[in-house]
Amino acid sequence: MMKLRTIIVDDEPLALSVLKTCLEDFPEIEIIAECRNGREAIDKTLELSPDLMFLDIQMPGKNGFEVIKALQNDVMPMIVFITTYQQYALDAFDLHAVDYIPKPLDEERLARAVQRALDRYQGTQVSGHNKQPLIGAIDAVVKKLSGEADAHAELTPPTLDGVARKIIVRDAGSAVVIPESDIDWIDAAGDYMCIHAKDTTHIMRSTVKELVNMLDGQVFKRIHRSTIVNIDRIQTIQSLSKGDYVVLLTCGERLKVSRNYNEAVRAFLHK
Repeated sequence: MMKLRTIIVDDEPLALSVLKTCLEDFPEIEIIAECRNGREAIDKTLELSPDLMFLDIQMPGKNGFEVIKALQNDVMPMIVFITTYQQYALDAFDLHAVDYIPKPLDEERLARAVQRALDRYQGTQVSGHNKQPLIGAIDAVVKKLSGEADAHAELTPPTLDGVARKIIVRDAGSAVVIPESDIDWIDAAGDYMCIHAKDTTHIMRSTVKELVNMLDGQVFKRIHRSTIVNIDRIQTIQSLSKGDYVVLLTCGERLKVSRNYNEAVRAFLHK
C-alpha cells in the first residue's frame, strides 16, 4: 500500500495529539515528524523530504504562511492548512485549490483532505509545483484580512535604481523599496517571487529570468532553477552525499543546491 510520508505541525500539544490520533486511522498516512513551531517544520522538511504536511496557520514565531514562504519550491510538500480563519478568508484557499481544515477538526473534512492528497500524489502533478498555488492563496488571504478592496491586485514587476541598486515592489498604489544589500535569498513559485530580506518576505509578480537580469550578477547567484542567493550571506557550505550541497545563510536558513548549479558553489569555495 502506498503511504504518504507526513509531517504534522501545531504549536498546541493537545491539538497536535488530536491530529496525530485522527490521522492514525488512515493507513495511507505515515507520520514521520511532529513539529511544535514553524522553524522545526522548515528544518524537518529539508531533512526528511515529506510528501505531505498538515500545517497550523496561527502559530507564534513563524506562522504557517511564513513557513510556506521560507521553503524552497523544490522541497515543498503538499500542504493542508489547519486554521480558525472565517469563511470569507477561506474562500481564497478555494479559489487557488489549496486544501484546508477548519478548527475544531472534523473527521469528514479530514478524510476529504487525505483523499485529495492521495489523488494529487497519484496524478500527474510534478514535484516542485506545490508552492505556486499556496503563495497565490496566501497573497489573496492576506489582502482580504487587511481589508484591501481588490483582493486580487497584482504586483507590478520590480524596477531597478541603477545608482542605489534597489528593487521597488509596487502594489495597490504603494511601493516598498528593498535595497539589494538587504536581500538574503529569493525563491520562485511560478509567476510569484518570494524575496527574503531582513526577516521579512515580500511576495511579488515576476519571473526568475526577469529578476536575475535586474540583480547584481556578482553578488546574486542561482543555486537552483527557482532559487537565487546573495553569496555575501553564505555562512557555511555543507557537502552531502553524491556531490550535493546545502548552504547555511547568516539569517539561519538552510537551502539545497541543485546539481545543475553545483559549479557555482564550487567557484565560491575556491574564491
